[in-house]
Amino acid sequence: MGSQEISLKVSNLDVVYNRLIVALHNISFAVKEKEIISILGRNGAGKTTTLRAISGFFKSEGLSIKNGEIFWCGKSLKGRMPFEIVRSGVVLVPEREKIFETLTVQENMQCSVSNKITSTRRDQIYSEIFSYFPILKDRQKQIAGYLSGGERQMLSIGKALLCSPRLLLIDELSLGLAPLIITSLMEILSKMRCDLDISILLVEQNAVAALGIADYGLVLENGVIVIEGKPDFLISNPMIREFYLGATDKTERRSYRDLRKG
Repeated sequence: MGSQEISLKVSNLDVVYNRLIVALHNISFAVKEKEIISILGRNGAGKTTTLRAISGFFKSEGLSIKNGEIFWCGKSLKGRMPFEIVRSGVVLVPEREKIFETLTVQENMQCSVSNKITSTRRDQIYSEIFSYFPILKDRQKQIAGYLSGGERQMLSIGKALLCSPRLLLIDELSLGLAPLIITSLMEILSKMRCDLDISILLVEQNAVAALGIADYGLVLENGVIVIEGKPDFLISNPMIREFYLGATDKTERRSYRDLRKG
């Protein structure tokens, strides 16, 4: 991706749960302009916690940042409220509670429109959303609770775009979706990165799908980055193939601790 400037920098981040249990330990990585970074890992690895720490949505979960720093465009995000972080251009698409189920698709999107943008810019963003997700245009009057899983994910991304993001934090895009829908959504994210000049930090269990569009990948296990690198390197790594791609010639499976050794 060339020599872009670093937009997001996470340095030596320690996050604890209930002031005692370590959720993340010494996490460091960077996201450059117009770059897609994938964070991979099993359930409980610390992926969602990483996104919550960056976006500010963590205090209600009993999480707190013990050490380290999070810089966005050179300014610290520590201690800032979620709405302030959104206004700075960092927008979270959560794993759960993505939409308001009792509102229509149109009402969901209206809830996300900043009162600081002009009507011309608002209409432009709507046009962009409908170009990526034309089905949302057709279903504007439909109650969002009746949308399919894929359509809900489209709506949640559309809502995020209405916040004028420069960095999208997306938590488990593929969860519960059919393979064809996953492929389509991944392709759309890749297109958005180019069309809208945004960066994407994508948390995923689906390693194949995530690495297919990523510029760089990190693997988290038990709150620690155990391996990282370019997608080709990760896909060719025998440990990654064994644990995340289901490809192994070995009769004896190893533990996640072996990832750090490999």
